[in-house]
Order: sequence, then structure tokens, then C-alpha cells
Amino acid sequence: MRASMLGLALLAVGGAGVAALLPAPAQAQADTRVVFPASASQGAMVIGKVPAGSVVQYAGRTLRVSGYGSVVFGIGRDEKGPLQLQVQRPDGGRDTVSIAVTVRDWPTERVNGVPPKTVNPPPAIAERIKREQAQVTAARARDDDRADFAKPFIWPVQGRISGRFGNARVYNGQPGAGHSGMDIAVPTGTPVKAPAAGVVTFAGPDLYLTGGTLLLDHGFGISSNFLHLSRIDVKVGDRVEQGQVIAAVGATGRATGPHLHWGMNWFDTRIDPLLVLDRSK
Repeated sequence: MRASMLGLALLAVGGAGVAALLPAPAQAQADTRVVFPASASQGAMVIGKVPAGSVVQYAGRTLRVSGYGSVVFGIGRDEKGPLQLQVQRPDGGRDTVSIAVTVRDWPTERVNGVPPKTVNPPPAIAERIKREQAQVTAARARDDDRADFAKPFIWPVQGRISGRFGNARVYNGQPGAGHSGMDIAVPTGTPVKAPAAGVVTFAGPDLYLTGGTLLLDHGFGISSNFLHLSRIDVKVGDRVEQGQVIAAVGATGRATGPHLHWGMNWFDTRIDPLLVLDRSK
């Protein structure tokens, strides 16, 4: 395998690592490196570097490659690895990249006191939930040619982490799926700031499970979702910049108290916002 494996690279262990993915265009044309981390964690967002003009395939998908040769993908909560990427460089050469996956422990979180209809919804409500989730899923399918994801992310609110990504959830004593994001406990009305620049792709004030729901697309299939909002300050199609107030914290939908649920996705693969924040240090 001719790929150069730089262990600290591009899984974003610092702003400098990200900046290295964004050389001047003239330099990018001469850069023939193929650089990915040797290993990455379940739930990670992985950024790699290939020669500009390369074709990169992973998990049955052809990844978008920026003009600088940046690529990104997400590792699912239950992915075991090793991951395999195929890189066809513009000179015709081919590389196979293998990435080991670090397995994490997923403790159980018990959430009591949620409305019973949100745990075992009647048929009519279940159909509504299905329709609403389909709309959100469609919004996550975008593959815009914007590399907003490549810059360091910031916290959308500052507060205590009350729920962690991936942890097994038990609602009112009934097992549920692993938690899809990170919960941050803050008072109702707390302004929510965009953790990175992006385009609003979904804004719904009253979804049954998630209440006030907002999706922000960061390009290349990477998106953030903000749930249980009491107010949404932007609309679909708006371009927002990092740090801009986009909403307010609430306790709408399936929530037992005010908090911000911040989730992140690579298309339909859920990733851990806390890992994305860690790469920005």
C-alpha cells in the first residue's frame, strides 16, 4: 500500500492539522500524498488528504473530493472495521487505505418520566413520526460542494453534558436505540449558536419526538441537527456563519427538561459531536 499513514493527521487533532488539508491551489496540484489516520474511533468524523482529482470510494459511496484534495466520512457507532478505502489518483495509480477502528464502551442511560405516547406511540402518531423522520432523512442526503466542516467547530451552547452520544438508552424502563447525539443541559431560551458555518436544510417547529428541529448542512454530507428547540431563528436556505444565533433551547418533543440535543451525521451515519469538538483543540 503506497498510502502515507500519518497517525495524528486529519482525524483533526488540531486546527493546524485541518489547515494542512487546505494548501494554496498551486501547491495542491503538485501534492501527491494520500494521508489518512491509521486508526479512528467509532463515531469519529475522519478527514483525509488525496491528490486533487482523485476518485475515492468507501462503503459503496464515491466520496466528494475538494479542489485541495480533502475528503471526509463518518464512522458509525457500531462499526468494527478495519475500514477500506480505494483511491484512484489522477495519474492512474491506485492505493488501498486500511483504517483500524477503536471500539468504545456504551454505558446505559436511564431516562424516566418521558410521555408514554413518545415511547409506545399509537398507530396514528407512529405514522406521523415516520413521515417527519423521512423529511429529516431527506435533508441529510445533500452532498454540497462546501467544506465548512473542515474548520474547527465550537460549542453551540455552554453547559453540562447530560447525555452522551452512543450510550444505550432506556426510556421509562423500555430499552431504546443508542443515543444519537450529545445533550447539553441549559435553561430554556438559551441562544443556540452555529458550531460551524453552513446552510439550513430543515426547520420544523413541532416534530412529535424531537420538537423544534433544525438541520445545518456543513458540506460533503456532514450536518448538524439541533432538537427540542423553543424557537428557530433561521429558515431553510439561509446561509449562516459560525457563532451566529440560530435558535433557542427548549424542552419540546420527547424531553424531560430543557436541554439542547446536538447531533451530527455523515449522510445517514451518526457521528459524535464531542469527537468533532476534540479535533478542534
